Amino acid sequence: MKNTKKWNNTIVVLILTALLAACGSNSGKETNSAGGTNAPAAKAVEIEFWHGLGGKLGETMQSIMDDFNQSQSEVVVKAVIQGNYDETKQKLQAAIAAGDPPAAALVEDRDWARKGYFADLDGLIAGQADFDPSDFVSSFYEPGKVDGKQYFLPLYGRTQLLYYRKDMLEKAGISPDKLATWEGLAEVAKQMTVKENGETKVYGWEPMWNHSNLIDATLSRGGKILSDDGTKVLIDSQEWMDTWDAFRKWIHEDKIMRIHFGGQGWEYWYKTIDDVMQGRALGYTGSTGDIGDLDFSIIGAAPQPGWEGHEAKPEAAGVYAAILANASPEKQAAAFKWLSFFTNTKNTAKWSIETGYIAVRNSAAEDAAFVAYTKENPHFAAPLKQAKTASPYFADPTNGKINDALKLAADRVEIENRPAAEALKEAQQTAQKELDKYLSKK
Repeated sequence: MKNTKKWNNTIVVLILTALLAACGSNSGKETNSAGGTNAPAAKAVEIEFWHGLGGKLGETMQSIMDDFNQSQSEVVVKAVIQGNYDETKQKLQAAIAAGDPPAAALVEDRDWARKGYFADLDGLIAGQADFDPSDFVSSFYEPGKVDGKQYFLPLYGRTQLLYYRKDMLEKAGISPDKLATWEGLAEVAKQMTVKENGETKVYGWEPMWNHSNLIDATLSRGGKILSDDGTKVLIDSQEWMDTWDAFRKWIHEDKIMRIHFGGQGWEYWYKTIDDVMQGRALGYTGSTGDIGDLDFSIIGAAPQPGWEGHEAKPEAAGVYAAILANASPEKQAAAFKWLSFFTNTKNTAKWSIETGYIAVRNSAAEDAAFVAYTKENPHFAAPLKQAKTASPYFADPTNGKINDALKLAADRVEIENRPAAEALKEAQQTAQKELDKYLSKK
């Protein structure tokens, strides 16, 4: 009996050894329908995409990202969320310096492209047969070129609109048509401002904190940032001074307007929106991206106004993504696959519907969901209407130095209550020096 048990044990050992050997010889392979084995499944390429979008924007970005990851098995993209656009740029700069940047990021810096930080996308575009550059809205796609090469892809378009409380205007017996000029808006703001014991309880209007609102209003008065030949900075012209001083007066002297400023990330932005939603202000000037955060049962939207005798000409611009130059070719290709998915007809239409930002493809206007949504939501037409007369976004040739001078001047006027002429003359001198440096190197 002992010998029989020993023999049986030996057989069991031999069988287990054979099974383990069989498993080991087929490790990482799959049996195909013919009984053979397939090659090991390729591991998905994992990449990071950095952006600074919060709230509804961040949620919609994640939704499209989830759709992408589920739609194929070659690439897995993961979001790394920063505080806002500026923080994304700052942290990306640190990551580039440390040699460990993501594969792609929501960022635009033309000078960084010239420094070699970003990948030239022309080869990737040519290598993807179903990617059609001609379907992109030209005013968004073409600014993605630097020195004739495509470095940036527009993910969405943006502009700034008027948002106002329909119910408050109706109760006051004021037509929204009164908001068609800045002079008319200021008069409405004065009527709607509520003061108690010298303190403003309800503001007539709240421009968003940044220099963009002031630039838009100036362009809508006929002002220019640069001369037609690109050699002179014109931000101290009469159109600039009159426009900026009007806002200074409305904020600090008349106290019919105010701005929220400072705080962490987008804190100032959401405080402004909250004031309107909670009845502490009639309206504000904000991004098309705010459409996803607003209740349009009480909120109305309208294009920005011009000044009396002038057509409205606020800026419209693309928001861009870049692929990092020192990412591996494999990760660059993966990043381009993700960005192509985000900007296809269906998804650019979805992004526009969910967020209010402008779709970047012409074919989005034919997307069934887009057509149906626009018909049911008239406010959704405001960004498209404004885009038809908008000014092209100012591409600062000085790597942001002119914009930096304008930002500082805007804070001095809107926050510090300094005369517009004084703040703008200082800004012009600083900006002109930077422009002269740039032109001397060309």
